[in-house]
Amino acid sequence: MLSESADVHPSAVIHEESTIWHLAQVRENAEICSGVVIGRGAYIGVGVRVGANSKIQNFAQVYEPAEIGAGVFIGPAAVLTNDQYPRAVNPNGTKKSTSDWDPVGVQVLEGASVGARAVCVAPVTIGRWSMVAAGAVVVSDVPDFALVVGVPARRIGWVGRQGARLVRVSTSNDLWECPITLLRYRQVSPEKLIEITSAAGD
Repeated sequence: MLSESADVHPSAVIHEESTIWHLAQVRENAEICSGVVIGRGAYIGVGVRVGANSKIQNFAQVYEPAEIGAGVFIGPAAVLTNDQYPRAVNPNGTKKSTSDWDPVGVQVLEGASVGARAVCVAPVTIGRWSMVAAGAVVVSDVPDFALVVGVPARRIGWVGRQGARLVRVSTSNDLWECPITLLRYRQVSPEKLIEITSAAGD
């Protein structure tokens, strides 16, 4: 479904079963895969690919060259930046043009969530099934399954595919468990968690 007020460039590719709501803007050569929902007033930059079944909530700003994996959640008013050294003018005071800077992107991997009003400062990678808390400012890579909060964002725990915070069930072998799905994970280093039991269908 495409709202009449949405601004979708003719070169953008919109796959079946995707929904683009009021006043959203989808720029040139963007690709919106099947089952994606793009909320009111959201911005999807030039050439950005949004993976299947992702949700880009109201007024989120996804600037090119961001890469959005499958099943990703981008919360309301979240921002994925693309300028590592933002300036309006060059050192000599002349107005910057598109040729005066090199855009860098944020990569959000499968199943990850970026909370409302969070800011991801490019270049960073948001790991698989990780969770960035609302209002966080991410300035470094986020590991798979990590729960990060604050300014700047820091890891305070782990989450599973369900999104619930994992509970440590064994300190001797660093086992963690989801209290909802009972899927188990092992921490193999201070910043790396791996699945021991996978979700059905993997």
